[in-house]
Amino acid sequence: MKTDLISVEDTKDYILKLFSLAEKFKRNRKSRDILKNKTIALIFEKPSLRTRVTFEVAVTQLGGNAIYLSKADILLGEREPIKDVARNLALWVSGIVARTYSHASIIELAKYSKIPVINALSDLEHPCQALADLFTIKEVKESFDTTLAFVGDGNNVCNSLILASSLLGVDIIVACPKGYEPNKEILERAKKYAKEKGSMVEITHDPTEAVKKAEFVYTDVWVSMGQENEREQRLKVFRDFQVNSRLLSYGHKPYVMHCLPARRGEEITDEVIESEKSLVLRQAENRLHVQKAILFYIFSHLQDKE
Repeated sequence: MKTDLISVEDTKDYILKLFSLAEKFKRNRKSRDILKNKTIALIFEKPSLRTRVTFEVAVTQLGGNAIYLSKADILLGEREPIKDVARNLALWVSGIVARTYSHASIIELAKYSKIPVINALSDLEHPCQALADLFTIKEVKESFDTTLAFVGDGNNVCNSLILASSLLGVDIIVACPKGYEPNKEILERAKKYAKEKGSMVEITHDPTEAVKKAEFVYTDVWVSMGQENEREQRLKVFRDFQVNSRLLSYGHKPYVMHCLPARRGEEITDEVIESEKSLVLRQAENRLHVQKAILFYIFSHLQDKE
C-alpha cells in the first residue's frame, strides 16, 4: 500500500522518524540507493528554486532519476483530466512530487495514482517546508520546548507550521491582520493535537505580543503567487507586520526564519534577514535532508509492503 504526503498531518505517526533519518543524511550524504532504477515525476505549476533543486538532488542522491514537468508541459487539468495524468504517470514512474495552485489537484492526483504523491506546495499547505523548519528548530534548540511566532499572512506555510508545531508540542503564536487568519479547519485540528501535547496554538492581531513570547520569529511574503491582483491592498493591510529591528526589540533576541524567496523591505528587512540570528540558509539547506528522509521513508515503507 502506498504512502502519500499531502498534509503535515499525514506524518503524525512518523514525524520523529523523518527527523532521525534527516539527521543521518545530514551527517553523511552517501545514501542507500532506495530509488535505484526509479524515476520521480516533478509536476510544478509554480516556479521554484529551493523545492525543485532540493527534490531533484534528493532523488539523485538516493539513486533515482527526476523528470521535471512544468505547467506548460502538461497543463494539469486543462489539457486532460487530472485523473488521466495520474493514471498515466503511474504506468511509467514510481512517484509524483507536485507543486500546484489548488490543493484539490494534489488530492485528485493522490486519489487516482497507484504511486506515492508528495505535496511540494499547494494553496492550502506546504508540508515539506514546515517539516524542514521544525527540524531546524530542533537542531538549534535541541528540543521542541520552545515558542514559535509566525508574523504575517495565515497562508499555506502558516497552516503547515501550525500543524507541525502542534504535533511536536511546540507553542505557536500566529500574528496576522484581521481577515487573514489561518485556515479554520486546520486551526481546530491543530488545537486538538496541541492539547494532547500540552502545548498551545494562539492567534493574535498584535505582532508585538507574539514576538514577546517567542524564541523563533517566522515570516513569509505578504503576496503569494496567484495573489498579484491583491498586492496594493495587502501592502497596506500588512505594513505593521514587518519583521524588523523595532519589532524584534520587543522580544529576547529571537532567531529569525523565512521560507524564501523574501521580498526584502516588505515582510522583512535586509538588516534582519542578514543578521547573525537569521536561520534562513539553514532552513534552505535542511530542505534537502528532510526531503531525502521523506522519500526514503515512503519508498522503504512501500518496499516493506510489496
